[in-house]
Amino acid sequence: MNTTQRRKELELAKMSPFEIKNELIKLAKKDARKSTGQFLNAGRGNPDWVATIPRQAFFLLGQWALMECNRTFSAEPGIAGMPESDGAMDRLKHFLMVNSTQPGAMMLHDAIGYCTDTLGLDPDSLAYEWAEGIIGDEYPTPVRILENSENILRAYMAQEMGDNAPGFGREYDLFATEGGTAAMCYIFDSLQANHLVNQHDKIALMTPIFTPYLEIPGLDRYQFDVVNIKASEMDENGIHLWQYPDSELDKLRDPAVKLLCLVNPSNPPSYKLAKRCTDRIVEIVKKDNPNLMIVTDDVYGTFAQNFRSLMYELPANTLCVYSFSKYFGATGWRLAVIGLAKENIYDKLLAELPEIQQKDLFHRYRSITPHPETISFIDRMVADSRAVALNHTAGLSTPQQIQMVMFALFCLTDKDNMYKQTMQKMIHERLDALWKSAGFELKPDKDRVGYYSEIDIMVWGKKLYGEDFCNWLKENYEPLDIVLRLAKETSVVLLNGSGFAGPDWSVRASLANLTEDDYVKIGKALNQILGAYHEEFLESKK
Repeated sequence: MNTTQRRKELELAKMSPFEIKNELIKLAKKDARKSTGQFLNAGRGNPDWVATIPRQAFFLLGQWALMECNRTFSAEPGIAGMPESDGAMDRLKHFLMVNSTQPGAMMLHDAIGYCTDTLGLDPDSLAYEWAEGIIGDEYPTPVRILENSENILRAYMAQEMGDNAPGFGREYDLFATEGGTAAMCYIFDSLQANHLVNQHDKIALMTPIFTPYLEIPGLDRYQFDVVNIKASEMDENGIHLWQYPDSELDKLRDPAVKLLCLVNPSNPPSYKLAKRCTDRIVEIVKKDNPNLMIVTDDVYGTFAQNFRSLMYELPANTLCVYSFSKYFGATGWRLAVIGLAKENIYDKLLAELPEIQQKDLFHRYRSITPHPETISFIDRMVADSRAVALNHTAGLSTPQQIQMVMFALFCLTDKDNMYKQTMQKMIHERLDALWKSAGFELKPDKDRVGYYSEIDIMVWGKKLYGEDFCNWLKENYEPLDIVLRLAKETSVVLLNGSGFAGPDWSVRASLANLTEDDYVKIGKALNQILGAYHEEFLESKK
């Protein structure tokens, strides 16, 4: 490779992989036009499916809610009143009986039975919250999350994040946010605003990890001292297991490490945390670092079998972020919750802050209550999300909350887990197609989830062509060259794994947004590009 091209690739490599992606898309589309080939973008994890039944329920519920508004008063042109609570559930049930053949009616019928019989929710209160919420005629009240919605989402989190553990979720508060990205912003902002993590404090990241977790700590306002906990375990054949050796996890024993962030299952390797690793973290926290704050981003947990979040294993220490975006094909809805146990170390650490910091926080939150010291950390996040002064208008929009509830109830009433089984099967079939067509071996692993796949080119280059080839490749090319060449020569877009703090020569493919046949083509393109490097290597030897 010439010096100018290497310099350009080194500059590009400093950018976020999601920004590099835009350059790759341009190159791939250009090649597709030139060669009449197909442009295949496996760079971003936006799924190519939507969950239809909870959306059908949402839209049918909206029709009933408009009828409820017209009950109060109706005038021209197109003006109606606001829903009323008394008798709301009887009217909803009658509406569903009349419209029993409409899409979504059966799910709403089952959902009502679950909410009233299993969760013990008041029928009229529930129906009124749904009517008013879906119409969106009132500010979100309570601002953190609607009351019945919180109870329903607690049950959903218990099922999906706690593997149906008895009682799990009942003692948790939830904060509904505008997607997982907003949740990340709110958490980091409030941790710093409340002096729980200050500039230059030590935090740990379990890598590889979703790029923003790497980028946010380095911003001027945070300037955290980052310790990477690396998923460096490999098997006896030199294949990545994407788990964490004890030597890496033991970095958390240092009480100077105040915060741990992880994505579980991981992004991009897409493996759930092995039980051995979970047990080690639990032991470390209980023995050596009891005040370790943990943020676990569990958006891909619903794609895993028998998933148990650290929210369950270390409830007092763990803030859990769960987004509905991927599982339900709802990235445009921006739906997520932050979960935190009622008894937690965040509130404990707030109470133990030095007097000067206590006074600072008293002034920060005194517009909300005469006793700011009584505000819990999760409620401070809500206030901070609206610069405190606008706390009274905080909260996720109520129609968004109702759609989130419909997604949750769809799974809570899916007793045979048909949706989950379908999602998991589809992802694994795509993953198998990618690896098989690339000529790489994918061994069975109970912790593999497969929403993404991270492929280390150096591992497979060594297995296929030997160590001399890999050394030549590193000497003559920059790691970013492979994703650029894939885009230029095959119209395939993958992201560089190095942008996620993964191995330099790794690539990240999303298995969520293309067909199984497309992943066969991507695998063949990977094999083709690696083979082209090898041909060049052989020529250099002549």
